[in-house]
Amino acid sequence: MRVITALWCRNVKLFIRNRVQLILIVLMPFFYVYLLSNIFKSTYVSNPVNYVLAGIVIIVVFQTSLNIATSTIDDIVSGYMKEILVSPVKRVQIAVGQIMSATTIAVLQGIIILLAGYFTGMKYSSVITPFAIIGFMIFVGLVFSSLGLFLAASIKNSQTFQIVSVAITTPVTFLCGVYVPLSLLPKSLQFIALFNPMTYAAAIFRTLSLEKMSLPAEELIAEQLAFEAGGFIITPQVSIFIILAFGILFLFLSTIVFTKLDFSAINRVKGNKDIFQQ
Repeated sequence: MRVITALWCRNVKLFIRNRVQLILIVLMPFFYVYLLSNIFKSTYVSNPVNYVLAGIVIIVVFQTSLNIATSTIDDIVSGYMKEILVSPVKRVQIAVGQIMSATTIAVLQGIIILLAGYFTGMKYSSVITPFAIIGFMIFVGLVFSSLGLFLAASIKNSQTFQIVSVAITTPVTFLCGVYVPLSLLPKSLQFIALFNPMTYAAAIFRTLSLEKMSLPAEELIAEQLAFEAGGFIITPQVSIFIILAFGILFLFLSTIVFTKLDFSAINRVKGNKDIFQQ
């Protein structure tokens, strides 16, 4: 337990001490809100500003959670992970510590944006709503932190990961309805978006943030908070189980791959180049 706590504290402290990052976290989402809210006015969305802001928050949580791969790769290459492994500690504990710290940082970023969003009129009529929102951010953070750890343990090379990261995050973020309404996409891309877990994460978070869980299915579909596929309606409640299944899969895969990773095959040489001895 001490290892998990130590890793958690280390990564969270590094995040808090980065003041430039904290400032950008607050400012950048509102640039996107200003830019995208006019696009969503052309849809059936009743409150485009809050609708877009909610989507931006969950995207920030997703991207931050996925960035665990970058920090994990840096720790592996720098030799930090090898130093931890000198002590009698299980690798599962290290994996849990990395996932928990990434989730915490992701949720903190989401909360910061939501607090700033309060001044744009994003308020809640129920006391339960903020707790449900934070709980869902934790859930999403755990799911995509597991995906990030899986990528870090599988790829191991920071330069390769940067390419893979762009290849993953670009289609995931642009095919989830946050930046571009799914109704404006071609039918083929709308179909592909149904296989994107962030599509459902964004829909659930927006439904919670806008307090529309009780809306009938027809209205949820009109506001792109629910989806129809082959005559079956995927409501926000069903979407939760889809994300849960995705999270369990990658939590299982990430722990297996990380525990079997051969750290001795990774060396660091001058020029910050990674060499992998096969």
